Amino acid sequence: MEKKQVTQEERKVLKSMFLRSHLVFTTFNMVKMEANAYTLTMAPAIESIYKDDPEEKREAYLRANQFFNTHAVPFSFIAGLNYAMEKQHHDNGSIDGTTINAIKTALMGPTAGMFDSLFFNCLRIIASGIAIGLCSQGNVLGTFLFILIYGVSQSVVKYLFVNWGYTFGTSFIDAVYNSGLMQALTKAAGVMGLMMIGFMTASTVNVPLNWTISIGETSVVVQDVLNSIFPGILGVGLLFLMVGAIKKGWRPTQLVLCILAFGLVGAFLGIF
Repeated sequence: MEKKQVTQEERKVLKSMFLRSHLVFTTFNMVKMEANAYTLTMAPAIESIYKDDPEEKREAYLRANQFFNTHAVPFSFIAGLNYAMEKQHHDNGSIDGTTINAIKTALMGPTAGMFDSLFFNCLRIIASGIAIGLCSQGNVLGTFLFILIYGVSQSVVKYLFVNWGYTFGTSFIDAVYNSGLMQALTKAAGVMGLMMIGFMTASTVNVPLNWTISIGETSVVVQDVLNSIFPGILGVGLLFLMVGAIKKGWRPTQLVLCILAFGLVGAFLGIF
């Protein structure tokens, strides 16, 4: 793939995105997770690309503020690639908003798994081992080595990634379009995104039903019966119920309070 020549204005935008990408957990929440920080990171790119088009700028901000969650390091790579895609979308319309969201969503899971293993489960353990060994001897150098090995290394890679995401991202997109694979890529990205949503639903949405029906000398655990029919069916049902409520105009805060109240009543009655 050919490396894109970056203009002075684009370098300025990428530098701003790199600095903002360190705020990855800014206003982190369980509704959209890193979406607010991602929007903050994408803001320089969106302002630069759509400065004369308020409606397209609004659409770009809405795309950026969709649910997003990955490791802090590839976060910047995806943002850089997103910058390239938004520019393509604005310049020649070769990429639509749905494709931008699909590719962004598809990259969340694989990059999170890869870099969690590399940085969190590997490099962090190595850095901690060195730091603990020195600090246990009263050597303050251990603290600085931990920051250098684990913290500074992430910042360096983030800087490289945001630039690579943009400079190679455009060439990657052009190559895919020229080969006629964009339709297949978009479909695959959409499927991957749906799989990630399904995985997150199964792993994070839990409805612990504690309801036992006694019939004579026999007891039937309702949770076991439901799980034998469709494992996690209560979690899936709750998810679709929440999505339906949001589509009807309910706010996330209202849903959280309703779930809290329902859970307390259910626990009092012995259902949960």
